[in-house]
Amino acid sequence: MFGFLKSDPIKKLRKQYDAKLTQAQQAQRSGDIKGFAELSAEADAIWKELQPLEKAKKAD
Repeated sequence: MFGFLKSDPIKKLRKQYDAKLTQAQQAQRSGDIKGFAELSAEADAIWKELQPLEKAKKAD
């Protein structure tokens, strides 16, 4: 009945992923290659978590 009040995990993960990519881009532009690598790895981990959820949603 109140399903619209529940948070969407896909939307939450996508927002986190986009934020990490933006942070990584800013780190790269400022010359922080180590920070860029760490942030890119974190974004990749979020992406790997996000992909199965998106595929499951498309299958519905």
